[in-house]
Amino acid sequence: MCGITGIFAFNLVGKMNMIHLTNATMALAKRGPDFQDIYHDQFVGLGHRRLSIIDTSVVANQPMWDESKRFAIIFNGEIFNYRELRKELEAKGIVFFSHSDTEVLLKLYILEKEKCLNRLNGFFAFCIYDKQEQTFFLARDRYGVKPLLYLHDEDKFIFASEMKSIMQYGIEKAIDYNSLYTYLQLNYIPAPDSIFKSVKKLPPGHYLTIKNRQLTASKFYTIPYTGEGSHTNPIGYTDAQEKFKTLLEASVQRRLVADVPLGCFLSGGIDSSVITGLARKHKPDLHTFSIGFKDEKFFDETNYANLVSKHFNTEHTVFSLTNNDLYEHLNNILDYIDEPFADSSAINVYILSKETRKHATVALSGDGADELLGGYNKHAAHYRVIHKSWKENLVASLQPFWKILPQSRNNAPGNKARQLVRFANGMKLSAKERYWQWAGFATKEETLKILHPDLQINLWLNDFYPRRASVLESIPDKETINDILFTDTKLVLPNDMLTKVDLMSMANSLEVRTPFLDYELVNFIFSLPGEYKINHSIRKRILQDAYRDFLPKQLYKRPKKGFEVPLLKWFRKEMKTLIVDDVLSKKFIEAQGVFHYPEVDKLKQKLFSANPGDVHARIWGLLVFQWWWKKYI
Repeated sequence: MCGITGIFAFNLVGKMNMIHLTNATMALAKRGPDFQDIYHDQFVGLGHRRLSIIDTSVVANQPMWDESKRFAIIFNGEIFNYRELRKELEAKGIVFFSHSDTEVLLKLYILEKEKCLNRLNGFFAFCIYDKQEQTFFLARDRYGVKPLLYLHDEDKFIFASEMKSIMQYGIEKAIDYNSLYTYLQLNYIPAPDSIFKSVKKLPPGHYLTIKNRQLTASKFYTIPYTGEGSHTNPIGYTDAQEKFKTLLEASVQRRLVADVPLGCFLSGGIDSSVITGLARKHKPDLHTFSIGFKDEKFFDETNYANLVSKHFNTEHTVFSLTNNDLYEHLNNILDYIDEPFADSSAINVYILSKETRKHATVALSGDGADELLGGYNKHAAHYRVIHKSWKENLVASLQPFWKILPQSRNNAPGNKARQLVRFANGMKLSAKERYWQWAGFATKEETLKILHPDLQINLWLNDFYPRRASVLESIPDKETINDILFTDTKLVLPNDMLTKVDLMSMANSLEVRTPFLDYELVNFIFSLPGEYKINHSIRKRILQDAYRDFLPKQLYKRPKKGFEVPLLKWFRKEMKTLIVDDVLSKKFIEAQGVFHYPEVDKLKQKLFSANPGDVHARIWGLLVFQWWWKKYI
């Protein structure tokens, strides 16, 4: 796990940016605290920060060259099947000078070029420089576990693992207001776009080449799903459970390979508990880590984590935090965010990663299961709309009543009222509109009104709708639950969940591995009917049924809870001055010229009312953007 950056200058103007290569590399220091190295020639520069995981010796440092000195690689990620690939290459007479997966990747590319990507089981973002042909080859893993941003203009091509590295090259920081419009709805910016007009994100499952100043992008992978009816002879449910278990255990085994201490996140939910149990079968000294909230018993799940730890006999560490402990990390988290990103559970991931890093360099997690198998409340809601009866119609008809009830995420009654309002609103929408609304926190109309009037006019003339359409193209007029899950793997999984985990774990120099995202397992999951994943009474059905005898019975008698933080309380107490008198004050908003203050003021009034609903999520999105604006713009 590392940080990478590089530049290909096309002329003398572009070459002037080469002076920033060292600073751009140093900006990635937290991604790779163990070693830094830089290569540059007349027009090409490569920078690498290393977090040593496999073959920690100096011969595995990067940039790494092959023996001919023609090819160089900088690589961020892990190739879990590198040992099998190495044996194949050795059988063909290829000699290795290290024991690293980096060298295996480099020599596999030399032999097979872009076809090597289909052979890789792991997560990655890398660049290979062909000095003879004067080309760059860059690729990003199938699901977007690892990030890769780039800028391409007439003078240069620049790339990096993080925006803060890209900005070191002195780029023009012109904001893409369509990206901002999207961000204000979703609280993140989906690939291929970024907050800046000039910077793009390579989408998951894609590679690109730079040759003769030209950029060519291609897709090498998509989930083999073409609709619910595409699998005419699905495997039986019992057999599906057995195959699911076989594939998941193999995935966990692959991800235990490391030459440094390795542990496992354990929240006490089904997903992380299964991963913990499987890892413990193959690693007797497994260390597990969980986070608890002393002041927020509604969100605290440490009792279940302790139960699972005892069940599997792991060495368990609980980081039990007060609201003040969480709040103390807030400035560091906001400072590390280099593109607006407002999933507030990133705060928890940051602290869990920070504490875990004191004991381990690698951690396994249960991320991905919810998106693949229908684990979220919104998936249950989608299912109920698709299979609606008189009950769902009654909920929709009672919308005026639900709206007058107090709504809040911070207690069970308020949260239920909030969910009923969202469900009733969504029932009235088309499949595509419903998906988009339930993926975010604000409607298109609400978002438009909060922007400055000058921006409102220009946005309609730009490209937001084509961007949204590309996300929603996989949802037909009569959607199935598999259509919803497939779209989540394109939108929510890479741009929210995996971005959050990568950003917050790398801020603490911790590598996080996600066994549910082994491509063999994902491909199998999308060959299954939707009914294997969710029905009226159970979510993540196949996962829960397959491991019912493996896990403590108490896990099956608990409600699902989100990985949340007490934002509402902070906003009303510790952060009230920051919101009211600083970043969301009338003076700052009007001088900035991005937002329409009367609409911002309405959100603030709702925030301090008895019926806040979801407003804290929108306030958090604004606060993150304003903090970012003050730091970078």
